[in-house]
Amino acid sequence: MEKRQIERIHNLHRLLSQARYPIPAPRLIDELQCSRASLYRDVAFLRDQLGAPLESSEDPPGFFYASGEGQRFELPGLWLSADELHALLAAQQLLARTGAGSELLAEALEPLRSRIDALLAEQAGGKRWPLERIRVIGYASRAQEQTSFRPVASAVLERKRLRFDYRARSTDTPTQRRVSPQRLTHYRDHWYLDAWDHDREALRSFALDRIRQAQSLDEIAVDVPEDALKQHLSSSYGIFSGTPKAVATLVFSAHAARWVADEHWHSKQEGRFLPDGRYELKLPYSHPRELLMDILKYGPDAEVIAPPSLRQEARILLQLASAAYAGG
Repeated sequence: MEKRQIERIHNLHRLLSQARYPIPAPRLIDELQCSRASLYRDVAFLRDQLGAPLESSEDPPGFFYASGEGQRFELPGLWLSADELHALLAAQQLLARTGAGSELLAEALEPLRSRIDALLAEQAGGKRWPLERIRVIGYASRAQEQTSFRPVASAVLERKRLRFDYRARSTDTPTQRRVSPQRLTHYRDHWYLDAWDHDREALRSFALDRIRQAQSLDEIAVDVPEDALKQHLSSSYGIFSGTPKAVATLVFSAHAARWVADEHWHSKQEGRFLPDGRYELKLPYSHPRELLMDILKYGPDAEVIAPPSLRQEARILLQLASAAYAGG
């Protein structure tokens, strides 16, 4: 079967599966961009060769799936339209080239990648896909260890408690933690473990590249309600968010506003253009460290307006940065 017919049959099946009423033949011809003869050949193939519950109506002349059976019928194997195939190509390159994919997931997902490669080769019909035209660039990724990722991921999915050694970057002090893992989070090309820390009796986020000697325990993990997870880990800005303590008000220059106005900083952010073309952004935060890092990357195009404590911290950081260049 030629590639064009495969795609037509895939689209014909999709249209019939979604339709609540018989679809007139002229509409199908228009949707599939084919001749009347091609449509009837595809209908016959779908019904007679693939066993689809396809029926026809006479007034108006059209086609439909038998009630109830159409929802259960699936095309055999994996059928991809051109758009889906191109999306799969991009996903395959993302899996192969991102830091997180290549370093942590590559070995575990290698069988899947092999199947995707075989599928792409089959659908290409001997043609070579120009994969070099899909470019994926990692940003500030850190080296990860399979020895940490595997037991942590397993404990998250099997709902087992974990014990591990941890050295936080902020203090560089080694500690041993006993936690109930809640979820794995991929954020800015890095992996984090959100967990209930039993010794501290609080929710914490741990960078996976700082976890050592991770060991799954026989004890069942304590499940923290989803609402509590969202409140503590997603209600404020950044990965180490916590319950919001303040709302930051930021103003960006008219030049930077062209980018910032389209950016998603937080689910509860509020933004508006000012009369002079600048852009005001308000968002909740708990710990200022990560927020300040993202503000300062805009240099003179960003200004902290409120609260005063955040503005003062930004001023101090800028003064320290300026002092580093004073001697030159």
